[in-house]
Amino acid sequence: MPGELVVVALGGNALLQRGQRGTFEEQYANVQETSRYLADLVERGYRLVITHGNGPQVGATMLRHDAGLKLYNVPPFPMDVCGAETQGFIGYMIQQALRTELKHRGIDKYVITVITRVIVDENDPAFRNPTKPVGPFYTREEMERMKAEHPEFVFKEDKARGGWRRVVPSPDPKIIAERHAIRTLVDAGFIVVACGGGGIPIIEKDGWRAVGVEAVIDKDLASERLATLIRADYLVILTDVDGAYLDFGKPTQRRLGVVRVSELRRYYEQGHFGEGSMGPKVLAAIRFIENGGKRAVIAERSQVLAAVEGKAGTQVYPD
Repeated sequence: MPGELVVVALGGNALLQRGQRGTFEEQYANVQETSRYLADLVERGYRLVITHGNGPQVGATMLRHDAGLKLYNVPPFPMDVCGAETQGFIGYMIQQALRTELKHRGIDKYVITVITRVIVDENDPAFRNPTKPVGPFYTREEMERMKAEHPEFVFKEDKARGGWRRVVPSPDPKIIAERHAIRTLVDAGFIVVACGGGGIPIIEKDGWRAVGVEAVIDKDLASERLATLIRADYLVILTDVDGAYLDFGKPTQRRLGVVRVSELRRYYEQGHFGEGSMGPKVLAAIRFIENGGKRAVIAERSQVLAAVEGKAGTQVYPD
């Protein structure tokens, strides 16, 4: 009998730790450590699909494109292509590190990266209200020059950090385009890396013509879509804290241990979870259970095995 299927959504600390510069060596060392935790799951017989973020990486890629244009007049690529670039090199790091760890343990399992597109609704309200900052900071003069060259770009000032940044929509993920291929690979015994950075956002014009769009999809919400569509047993969302908290950062804070989905939705609607931090993780967990998943977990990276086995993190169950 095949093992239970787990979608593991890696948090940013799996790739880049706070205060690091983002060199390849730093990121690969972090992925190596994460791979040791993931290998524990494989050793226990679980089947894995791994998703990950790409915020700092795609920002750095866009900076490189910007520098290439300024210094060498090399044309920059659009954001959807930058997302594909980062899916490729992050997938390579995970493949390399996890396959190496598994071979060291005598486990003959292969890791495959799928460049993943995610279909969004072109009428999503997010396209009328871009909110997600991407790319480098600009001075007012640089921002106005770019705005003249690209009237469709939207910029917002970050007064706290002193500059202007481009903001893009963050639409809700609807369909994982490569879902059937991912499930087929899992059923054939492969460990799959997919939905990097939330996936490459596309719309389908006239119901068939795929077009990449300038947007960023939340990777936890995309992970839920993937987990639901490939009928995963568990969705595990890893982060740098040991679960979801009520009153986080206050003297009254308390971690949620075992919680039923209706209770968690009530806390979510009451505004207990930060919109740009724990909120999307909690919403992804809620959606997964409401869409038929057995269990969702929010936990710290090193706790992944205990989290899957119900012994750590915030465990979300059906009512």
